[in-house]
Amino acid sequence: MENSVYKVVELIGTSTTSWEEAVKIIVEKAAKSLQDIRVAEVKKLDVRIDENKVLLFRAKVELSFKYKDD
Repeated sequence: MENSVYKVVELIGTSTTSWEEAVKIIVEKAAKSLQDIRVAEVKKLDVRIDENKVLLFRAKVELSFKYKDD
C-alpha cells in the first residue's frame, strides 16, 4: 500500500425535494470534473423559507478525492 494525499473541496447543493437529493446532486456534478472521490462529509443542512413554507433544501458538503501527482 502506497502513501496517499487527499484534497478536500467544499460545495453547496440545493434541491426542492430533500437534503439527500441535494447531496446526491453535489456528488454527481462533482464527479464530472473530479476523479477518485472518496468521501462526502455533510457539514451543514439548512432550508430556504418563504411565507412559512420550505422552498429549498441546502447541503454544505466537503468532498475528498485522491490527489494525483502528474
